[in-house]
Amino acid sequence: MIEVSNLTRRFGANVAVDDLSFRLAAGEVVGFLGPNGAGKTTTMRMLAGYLPATRGSITIGGFDVLRQSLEARRRIGYLPESVPLYREHRVEEMLRFQARLHRVPRGERERRIGAVLERVGLTDRRRSLVGDLSRGLRQRAGLAVCLLPEPDVLILDEPTSGLDPLQRIEVRKLVADLARERTVLLSSHILAEIEALCPRVLIVHKGRCLADGRPDELVAKLGGGGAAVRVEAVVPDAAEARRLLASLPGVSDVEVGARVGIHHAFVVRGEGDLREDVGALAMAKRWALRELSSQRPSLESLFAALVLGEDPLARSTSLAGPAPAAQRQVASAPVLIDVAVPARSGAAPSAPSPVPARPTAMPMLNPFERAPAPVAPPAPSPTPAAAPVPAPTPAPMRTLNPFERPPAPPPGPSAGPSAGPSAAEPVPPPAAPPAPKAPPRQQFLNPFEGRSASGDRGEA
Repeated sequence: MIEVSNLTRRFGANVAVDDLSFRLAAGEVVGFLGPNGAGKTTTMRMLAGYLPATRGSITIGGFDVLRQSLEARRRIGYLPESVPLYREHRVEEMLRFQARLHRVPRGERERRIGAVLERVGLTDRRRSLVGDLSRGLRQRAGLAVCLLPEPDVLILDEPTSGLDPLQRIEVRKLVADLARERTVLLSSHILAEIEALCPRVLIVHKGRCLADGRPDELVAKLGGGGAAVRVEAVVPDAAEARRLLASLPGVSDVEVGARVGIHHAFVVRGEGDLREDVGALAMAKRWALRELSSQRPSLESLFAALVLGEDPLARSTSLAGPAPAAQRQVASAPVLIDVAVPARSGAAPSAPSPVPARPTAMPMLNPFERAPAPVAPPAPSPTPAAAPVPAPTPAPMRTLNPFERPPAPPPGPSAGPSAGPSAAEPVPPPAAPPAPKAPPRQQFLNPFEGRSASGDRGEA
């Protein structure tokens, strides 16, 4: 159905597709797998007739895409990565417009529109605007446009790009139903989609085809064809255990990993499933097994091996274990150690006593909060010869309020009968306050204001 021979496309000095050749039979579903920038979209645009090739030939259904473009395009349903739909159209209006572009007979338009809407599950949204649809529903509308001319070949360029997991599952089911009736070329960089939908895989990188075939055949052919068994066990001698594992039938190589605690890690490579033989050897030698697992190269590891140059079994059988115990230790709490001080000569040694640490006073950040009183040191034991020292009288607190009177000082002790008047003598009354002085005479500065009569006579 599709034949591509020596296809090449250049953009100036950049070679996007370099001498690519493959063939698809009728009813075949092929996955176009490759990293971003591998040339998948450029190849699909040339297959759809949207982009001319620099060199090479493309034939679809027996018609050359370059020389018989219209006949080849009638057999193609192309869904680009970004669906080019008019957001102002309603779904059924858009399908009528596409039917006129594809020259669908007038009597068959409504029948085909109803059939494709039912096929993609948009019958109840036929009157909705395309701009109001979600991303997944717009992908369904794009598939309806592809199916409208009833093509023999579907070219789908990453149909699940940008969808959430639920929408991706719905579109994947729809593509799987369509693949039963048509030839499908599906491009993606998601390995799970290719494995779920495509029995055949084309792996491209930098415009070249690196692998072509069924996934299991490619894994068996390019992934080494063997399997690896990972073993973790308690063995008395790692070198002797490696020698015993290498002596098993079918074993080609044994790799010794780092020790994890009391267990040693081994990777045994060879043909077939080696778990039974390794388990029997461990039971005979009384090895305490912690892990015995089989690892086979997958499509992901094969893809990494072809594109990145990695070992197909390197990812699945990594011997990197957990960090050693010395590296996993965390900082422990500080330990208090009592240091014995040597006693003086002639004195009996005393037991070391811990000195209590004096708590550091926390600075007060609130200016209106009183600081706590300092902790007084312990008083020494009284001696019979020393007299008790009276506590000093606390100084009066200085007030900061200018309108508040300071407190009166406490009365002192009495000086005896000769000091001051006796209690029987009367207390003299307080002296009378001095008489207020007469206010000064007011002077008049207004020349038109009359003076007092006494003042005029005095002047006269």
